[in-house]
Amino acid sequence: MRRGAIVRVVTIGLLAAAAATTVAILVHWLPDQDSKEGERIDFVFWFVIAICIAVFSVVAAVSVYSVVKFRARPDDDSDGPPIHGHTGLEIAWTAIPAVLVTLIAVVSTVALAENGKWHANRLKVEVTARQFAWSFKYPQYGGFQSGTLWLQEDRQVELRLRSLDVIHSFWVPEFRQKQDAVPGVLTRLGITPTKSGKHTLICTELCGLGHALMRAPVVVLEKPAFDRCIKSKGERCGRAG
Repeated sequence: MRRGAIVRVVTIGLLAAAAATTVAILVHWLPDQDSKEGERIDFVFWFVIAICIAVFSVVAAVSVYSVVKFRARPDDDSDGPPIHGHTGLEIAWTAIPAVLVTLIAVVSTVALAENGKWHANRLKVEVTARQFAWSFKYPQYGGFQSGTLWLQEDRQVELRLRSLDVIHSFWVPEFRQKQDAVPGVLTRLGITPTKSGKHTLICTELCGLGHALMRAPVVVLEKPAFDRCIKSKGERCGRAG
């Protein structure tokens, strides 16, 4: 390929990359991120987005250049020149995607492994799902029960999920982590909230007619407020809504 052609392809690629990057950055794709685990998940997300933008730029550059440079004239009915395989090119477009997919797998594995580690001082909460409500029990605090999930800022919580009827799914968008509650099976989910505030727990598994209404308030409190809330068995927790 001549120098002029290379310059054109690179220019088109840079323009495509700039356009894709602008869309990726300026559009608010994700909800606010309020957990340690969410930081790792978001890193994987943007890592994959960066790779996708790079691949898109190369494909767009070659495609646009080829359409403009090698387009046939309206009155040209002749056959194109015979094309033979290019071993180096075929190796490149096989090896590069393999490397990129391997990088994604490695980064994702590290993030999942870190998110799966349990802290010794973690808060334990038994989460019960039923059609169509959530309930929460704190075995470390005398079995205190609540319809609101009270969490402590910067303290990992181990959510022990059970379902009394059908499959439900625990998801707070700001925490990023999601886990199914399966009848007859105990599933666990670790979350470390990083900001005090109010969130909404959403069931993301179609579980019946009341599925859309199966929500519960989630409130993250600083340590003094959390201790006061739990010790008063919910009487001094403040309003959750």
